Amino acid sequence: MIRAFLDHIEEGRANSVRSRNARLAAIKSFFRFVEHRHPACLEQAMMIRAMPIKRTDAKLIDYLTKEEVRALLAAPNHHTPGGLRDRAMLHLAYAAGLRASELLAVRMGDFPAGSFSSVRILGKGRRERILPLWKETQAAIRTWLAVRPGDAGPELFLSRDGRRMTRDGFAFRLRQHVATAERSAPSIAAKHVTPHVLRHSCAMHTLQATGDIRKVALWLGHASIQTTEMYLRADPTEKLALLDAHHAPLIKPGRFREPSDKLMQVLAVATQRS
Repeated sequence: MIRAFLDHIEEGRANSVRSRNARLAAIKSFFRFVEHRHPACLEQAMMIRAMPIKRTDAKLIDYLTKEEVRALLAAPNHHTPGGLRDRAMLHLAYAAGLRASELLAVRMGDFPAGSFSSVRILGKGRRERILPLWKETQAAIRTWLAVRPGDAGPELFLSRDGRRMTRDGFAFRLRQHVATAERSAPSIAAKHVTPHVLRHSCAMHTLQATGDIRKVALWLGHASIQTTEMYLRADPTEKLALLDAHHAPLIKPGRFREPSDKLMQVLAVATQRS
């Protein structure tokens, strides 16, 4: 039955292999719970948990260049409450490398009293981390709070009706600002920019600045550094360093010397005779 359900997801619904594997992971988690609550089902639960995931192509991640990020952060209208809110959302999402769920769950009480120097994030697996914020990010948040309704809910980012901003709402606003950013950064038009791409961009720029994959994992809140290794595959820096360390085959390293005048004269005479 489970195999038929997984096949239906992939073939009937035309979902991706990643979606299929995500559903299987959820089923395995449920039967891990069943093992302890209903020992009589242990054998069947173990068989289900042993079901292999389907292999997928390891695609390189999408991320924005620093120029594209600057264009995106400057895209929201600074003269409207919605624009100031969006600017603060984009700043915080990129600077802290947050998942969309983490960003939209940030509350007013997640900042130190009277300061926005850092933010407390509750990530996957209820793992908590404290992230310092740039002064530019702090300023964007303060500007938004100056126009944010004071009688609204505890969440930092609100929709037009005063409720917590939804994932779809954030994704919609992001698409609008990407379209605006195309004017100053045309290259961004060729990229499929989602909320998670902002997280990838933060990770890539952190890796390029520090060269330390452990710091990237710490910043993003990854439980395993293996999850963070995908950024190494996408970052060309180390590959270029390897290329510089190894010269092309059959080419002797050295500096180019201009031919002597005597050699040039000999070549000129040979050319005329031919």
